[in-house]
Amino acid sequence: MINVKVLRFEPGVDEKPHLESYDIPSKEKMKVLDALKLINRMYNANIAFRSSCRAGQCGSCAVKMNGEVVLACRAEVEDGAVIEPVDLPVIKDLMVDRSEIEDKVKAMGLYLQSEARGIQRIKPEDYQDTKKLRGCIECFSCISSCPVIKESTEYAGPYFMRYISKFAFDPRDEAERAAGGVKEGLYCCTTCGKCAEVCPKELNVPGDAIEKLRAMACREGAGPLDAHRKIRKLISETGRSVDRIRDGFIESAGRKPGSRIGFFTGCLVDYRMPEVGMALLRVLKEHGFEVDVPEGQVCCGSPMIRTGQLDIVEGLVERNRRALEGYDTIITVCAGCGATLKKDYPRYGVELNVLDISEFLADRIDDIKMKPVNMRVTYHDPCHLLRGQGVKLEPRKILNSIPGLEFVEMEKQGQCCGSGGGVKSGKPEIAESLGKKKAEMIRKLNVDAVITICPFCQLHIKDSLEKEGLGDVKVMNILELLDMAYSDD
Repeated sequence: MINVKVLRFEPGVDEKPHLESYDIPSKEKMKVLDALKLINRMYNANIAFRSSCRAGQCGSCAVKMNGEVVLACRAEVEDGAVIEPVDLPVIKDLMVDRSEIEDKVKAMGLYLQSEARGIQRIKPEDYQDTKKLRGCIECFSCISSCPVIKESTEYAGPYFMRYISKFAFDPRDEAERAAGGVKEGLYCCTTCGKCAEVCPKELNVPGDAIEKLRAMACREGAGPLDAHRKIRKLISETGRSVDRIRDGFIESAGRKPGSRIGFFTGCLVDYRMPEVGMALLRVLKEHGFEVDVPEGQVCCGSPMIRTGQLDIVEGLVERNRRALEGYDTIITVCAGCGATLKKDYPRYGVELNVLDISEFLADRIDDIKMKPVNMRVTYHDPCHLLRGQGVKLEPRKILNSIPGLEFVEMEKQGQCCGSGGGVKSGKPEIAESLGKKKAEMIRKLNVDAVITICPFCQLHIKDSLEKEGLGDVKVMNILELLDMAYSDD
């Protein structure tokens, strides 16, 4: 037998939603949909839900299982599962009202708008961008999973950004889609990738819709936001996306010209957080590795790619290619930099062997050399590391190897902190709201420190904790924690 709990609620009848518990026979590879039907038969429960195709093609059966959106006809039910409706108005139980979304589609004019008559000839290469976005089955998993929608009424959400982009990239469409996208909150997206993670059709809305629509907005004068233009100006003038407030790490690190390992610092480590870079050098030296810090490296270009300002990216890529070529391995300590070097640079013809520091160290950790670090910590998954690079287990393996360390997980692993995608600078109120949610999760854990591997997340979470009266909780790069474990002090 397995136990399944279902959130029951009928507006106008029930005072509030409540969970009901059901024990049902366990069957191998039983789907959520099968479990719901069995519950109705066994208990005469009359649970309301939608389903149609049973093949993952219609999208009607989307529900949440243990907080994550799934298709009931495709996901296997788990013992102890909690089944809830997706985040739309409830008609009854798991059946939700989709009319608000459907009405908005009509109001936004999301249909092909063209004055042309007759058959239009389209080259296959001109249709590729829109083709990538035509697999949506309207399950609305993305809407239910998006962290920004829950914090901002300005943002229409990933479903609508995909819909707008589908026509924006269609050579037949004549509407001003980019400007329309900006009006619907195009620059509210943190590019966290949660929508792509839950999409049953694996549509990459941040990469194939939002970032490309932002680039179109920039070309057509509808974007970017003023704060993003300032960052572009700074990068153009200095090669860095932030002002220097401390001595540059690269200047003080010294060269190891014989090393086959290069360290790509990123902007914040070089100009504001040199202690992270120094910790990397010391930790890797404990493992017998000398690391070179090449001169001439500049901003990876991620802030420009994420906000659509592509006109200067090629120059940044070329400068970094010259700085980084020739190394066997490039190490990063910034999730955004790592994702950009791995995923975006190949589009510019630059292939590098890039590893996040956790990937490099996970199988090399030497706990014999470590002293106990008596702290209680949690770990924040940077979106561009977890979903952008697929790195989840490696940081946890490192944390669990440190003697004396008590590691506890957050309530929602992988929840975006709000600092990415240009939101921290362009839409600070959204970043602050998401940061507050992150701080509240951390408050519940009573930890001494939050560990992460992204300078942008690190600074934003630190700010968020201070605003919520949790300034005594440290926020550290995982290298700073390892440095403590290897230190003789």
